[in-house]
Amino acid sequence: MQDFSVAKLATDSSVPVLHPIPTEQTIAPDMPASARTVSLGGESMPKIATFSLSTRMRGRSVLADTDLTPDEVNELLETAARLKRMHKKNEPHPYLLGKTLGLLFQHPSTRTRVSLEAGMAQLGGQAIFLGVNDLQMKRGETIGDTAQILSRYVDALVARVADHNDLAELDASASIPVLNGLSDLYHPLQALADLLTMQEQFGALQGLKLAYLGDGNNVLCSLMLSCAAMGISVGVASPAKFQPDPEVVKQAAWLGSSSGAKIEVTQDPYTAAKDADCIYTDVHVSMGQTDGAARAVALAPYKVTQAIMATAKRNAVFMHCLPMHREEEVSADVAEGKQSIIWEQAGNRLHLSKALLLHTMC
Repeated sequence: MQDFSVAKLATDSSVPVLHPIPTEQTIAPDMPASARTVSLGGESMPKIATFSLSTRMRGRSVLADTDLTPDEVNELLETAARLKRMHKKNEPHPYLLGKTLGLLFQHPSTRTRVSLEAGMAQLGGQAIFLGVNDLQMKRGETIGDTAQILSRYVDALVARVADHNDLAELDASASIPVLNGLSDLYHPLQALADLLTMQEQFGALQGLKLAYLGDGNNVLCSLMLSCAAMGISVGVASPAKFQPDPEVVKQAAWLGSSSGAKIEVTQDPYTAAKDADCIYTDVHVSMGQTDGAARAVALAPYKVTQAIMATAKRNAVFMHCLPMHREEEVSADVAEGKQSIIWEQAGNRLHLSKALLLHTMC
């Protein structure tokens, strides 16, 4: 059967006539390209595996680690592990086909931004990066107005902010899930991915001990809360001036009273590291901190060295959320040594992020 298109006579008549559409068999060699047609679509979607998961996180925001119960964390870890297996086998998993994620970032980012953008693409959706210089917020549009507008364009937002209050205000005005990509108080995406890494390494989380050496920053606060809720004891070593928020320590201790985890804050790095399963550190000067010189001096004794690693258990691992400054917060031989799992840890940011997106946007 020949395909036809409707055209009008090149006369004053308005009566349409039918002209055959050229096909591969009828296209003359000298026919202009504009006269050719191309068929798009028609292919069926690749068959994908059925993926069952709880919907109790659907539509929910996650601003702090305590927004998730231990059961929900376990669900995320299970989903992340399954998505990771599918990713390694090159099995398609476009479960968020047609969904769009907005990334509203006030800070530069490598792992958070790329893991979320790549994760949405692998899940069949797309991500739109929204730097603060790209939005009307630069000209005074309020956070609340921005949230109202973006809620009509995208299906979820990840915000990376300097002030946690901005994140809370964004969530209060949005009608879509808002996820914390980092704030000055917490970094739940990092802590949850670290739980996945420890579970892979040790098989179970309950009863482990994590030792953190260095600045009592947002990463540590999230680690204390997430670890305590999942039964992982945390030993923190920081100078008095740079220890974590006492309220967060108190909250983590309360969570630990239910899970069996203990929270200890000390100024002695060897005390914190004793019998630890994981030794963890972060940069000594984080983004936006203006007292870098004072921090560098005060935190120098908290550098993770081979001597610190020897204080931990024999099968202990070294973890770092990155970026890393070798010979500042960690010696190069530890960072590159056999006990270091920092690259697997970084890779798990992708799989945990995908799990959280799937549960909240499904």
